[in-house]
Amino acid sequence: MISSDTIAAIATPSGNGGVGIIRISGSLVNDIARQLLAKPLQSRVATFADFLTIDGAIIDSGIVLYFPAPHSYTGEHVLELQGHGGVVVLDMLLTRVLDLGARLARPGEFTERAFLNNKIDLLQAEAIADLIQSRSMQSVRSAQHSLQGVFSEQINALVEELTELRVYVEAAIDFVDEEIDFLTEGTVEKKMNSLLGRLQQIHKNAFQGKLLRDGINVVLAGKPNVGKSSLLNTLAGSDAAIVSEFAGTTRDVLREQVSIDGLSLNIIDTAGLRDSSNVIEQEGIRRAYGEMQKADLIIMLHDICESENEHLHVEFSQDIPVMNVFNKIDLVGLMPKIVENGHGSSCYLSIKSGAGVDLFIHLLKKLVGFNSEENLFIARRRHVEALKASMLCIDSALAQMNSSIAGELIAEDLRQAQRCLSEITGEVTSDDLLGDIFANFCIGK
Repeated sequence: MISSDTIAAIATPSGNGGVGIIRISGSLVNDIARQLLAKPLQSRVATFADFLTIDGAIIDSGIVLYFPAPHSYTGEHVLELQGHGGVVVLDMLLTRVLDLGARLARPGEFTERAFLNNKIDLLQAEAIADLIQSRSMQSVRSAQHSLQGVFSEQINALVEELTELRVYVEAAIDFVDEEIDFLTEGTVEKKMNSLLGRLQQIHKNAFQGKLLRDGINVVLAGKPNVGKSSLLNTLAGSDAAIVSEFAGTTRDVLREQVSIDGLSLNIIDTAGLRDSSNVIEQEGIRRAYGEMQKADLIIMLHDICESENEHLHVEFSQDIPVMNVFNKIDLVGLMPKIVENGHGSSCYLSIKSGAGVDLFIHLLKKLVGFNSEENLFIARRRHVEALKASMLCIDSALAQMNSSIAGELIAEDLRQAQRCLSEITGEVTSDDLLGDIFANFCIGK
């Protein structure tokens, strides 16, 4: 048990509802239940009961669920009170529970106790929050995969393989006088290459999971009247932005969240880029350039009716992918197409008629490296970075194999690679990291 405190919180959203739930976890659960309820607890059985004040008056009536330790969500004694979902009645009931010795739970503290009591690992704890916050059906399914341990099993298998490899390398160092040189006969290098290949595949899948969780920031940019707002409305499936034949209609940043095949897009429509003496329009243009610097993908729209010299050319950071979209092909009799060459990726379409929009979506997903496989797991930036760091350590170990063959340095690289992986599941972690993760949970979860 990680704490002697008993914690309590309302586990349902604030506001009036049909049912309101108060969750209690800790060593005082049985004492609280004895004073709060008019009947004894039954383990893992739904029981109807009255919830009483200190004077025996009824605060509310509802269902009681009792889960004795260690067979509960947190690994401690857990009591759930399911009453009516009124704000006042829930507050009265929670106050009564706190008066009986519990304290108000911090955000995510129930799940934190589940992690610290080894009921779940850190990946699964994060997946719970991601499941609650999912913005598409695909991200829900991927969060469920992580919660069921799919991601954890892959990481644990890599850690186990690394442990075996470290034992092999350490033995080679300890028995350096043996006739067979275990570091040069090929087994270690072969195992490291195999491990690196699996790490690369998991890193690729984790990147997909990160895209599902976080979405991507897509900035629509270009000169006035090239179709930015029309493209936003097409992707959103509604009139999110005002579309007009007059140039400069959009003068501020407009944001819309869209889900395409499970990929969450944070689409940002910006003011048309041009020289302007209008102070308000100048500010809109300044903000447009600011959004482009923060983008994951920039969609630069052009009017196909203009000559090549009239098309807008803007220099961007090499780290930000750019798709050039040539709109209004219906006016010049062109067919939709995708062109990829040394100058980048381009899509020719007509937003008004819808011709080529499917090609645009295909190219968009390709540029951000997204696919909609059903077996994806949810992931976060820290997971992707930890996998990348582990791969770099394996690369360093392989470099040692091909140069000085310094056994001690190889062993250290492998140790660091294992540590990076262990940070993902929480086997090795810091209190600061735990604090950051669980602070983003709901109170009562």
